[in-house]
Amino acid sequence: MARIIFYLAFLISSTLFGQVDEGTQVKNTVNTFFEGFHKGDTTIMKSVMADKIVLQTAYRNKEGKDILVNDDIQKLLNAIANRPSDQKWDERLLDYNIQVDGNMANAWTPYEFWLNDTFSHCGVNSFQLFKDGENWKIIYLIDTRRRSTCGKD
Repeated sequence: MARIIFYLAFLISSTLFGQVDEGTQVKNTVNTFFEGFHKGDTTIMKSVMADKIVLQTAYRNKEGKDILVNDDIQKLLNAIANRPSDQKWDERLLDYNIQVDGNMANAWTPYEFWLNDTFSHCGVNSFQLFKDGENWKIIYLIDTRRRSTCGKD
């Protein structure tokens, strides 16, 4: 009887420890995206992006009008790949709020953006991810950008 209980406990514990935390995988996907972003390596970025990705930015213009811009991911990738070597882009993620439901996830990441060690703007990234088999892929990214209310929201 003791042997049966031992094997049962072993089976249950190995099953529990064998499961990978999906939230951690989502966070690692976002971190990989920014690793490529900071290094200027679009191959790293593309490794965690779906083939078709939606990219948008929401902001308020100087006249106070709310604007939503649809961006072309290829333009972003080209800008990163061709960034001058004397430019340092540093997007500092301040937090992660990750929600997972099956093969869909959202990562909400407030950030500050620094250009050559000078503060530029802040906002929030909202990543939508899809688990394509074993890997999480970014399928949608929208960010906000602002200067005047940083640290107040």
